[in-house]
This record gives sequence, structure tokens and C-alpha cells, in this order.
Amino acid sequence: MAHRKPSLVHPIDESDHALGSPDAPIAVVEYADFECPYCAEAAPGIRLMLARYGGQVRYAFRHFPLEDVHPHALAAAEASECAAAQGQFWPMHDLLYRRQGKLTRTDLNGYAREVGLEAKRFEREMNGQAYVEKIREQYRVGRQSRVRSTPGIFVNGQLLDVAFDLQVLYDAIDAAS
Repeated sequence: MAHRKPSLVHPIDESDHALGSPDAPIAVVEYADFECPYCAEAAPGIRLMLARYGGQVRYAFRHFPLEDVHPHALAAAEASECAAAQGQFWPMHDLLYRRQGKLTRTDLNGYAREVGLEAKRFEREMNGQAYVEKIREQYRVGRQSRVRSTPGIFVNGQLLDVAFDLQVLYDAIDAAS
């Protein structure tokens, strides 16, 4: 019996944090963990991909916190969702990766102020774990798509092995163009 390649079970939709044209012919979905050093290394390459391929690519970020190895990953994901609720997902996303070594709750509170979030709302949503179910659902769907580690990157529904560098991603986009 042949093994089939892992494929994305949930395409990009309005619930995703996405960049690029909704009409782009190439969909790139990344399952990531804000405490994962490989995800932090990949983040600038993702930005370069978006600049390089312009209107050809629609990119979506999804949460895949590896809580067993990254104790601050879930809280960082929650902070990003609190920021998203106030229209600041991408600034928080970038800040979390730049300051990856400092993801305590105190640090996250400071980052919320730094990106201009309304502090009381941020505190209330973090304390109430307002977005934990959304994050856990993205993780579950990632597992259904056979993501096992981060970053888990799909191009047009097919999981890529980007363990060593993002050239594999660029090659897949070129092949799909």
C-alpha cells in the first residue's frame, strides 16, 4: 500500500490570520509555535516569500503550540489572539518572534502595551483564556493534517519538509506557478 503525502484538511478561510491576495493561485499555510526556534528562523523567510511572490501567494498562520517542550507557547499564542481581536495580530506576531526568549506573562503584558493594545481588555481576555479553544482547534486540525513538528508548512495543500531551509518552500511555489 502506497503512503500518501500529508495534505491539509482545512483550506484557508476568513478565520485565518492571512496575508496576500485572497485570489492568489498559491496557498501557503504554516502551523507554528511562537517558542519554536525553527519557526522564529523561518519568519523572515516567510516575509521574503511574500515580497518575492507578491500577488501569487496567500499565506496563513495557524497555531500549533508544542506545550510539552515549549512551556510559554500557549500563552504566547493567546497573546497573539488577544492582539488580533484588537487588529494587531501581525505586529504582535513579529514581536513575539523577535523576543522569543522572553515569553512570561509579564513579558506578554509589556508587549501588549508596546503594540498599543488596550491593557484592561488584554488582561481580561488573557485571564479568561478567551482564545484557548480557537488555538486548540487549530492544533487539532494540524494534527489531522499530519503536522508533527513546527514549522509545518503546506503549499497548495501538500506538507513540505522545510527542516533545513526554506528553499524547499520557494521551489514548491515556483513549481506551482
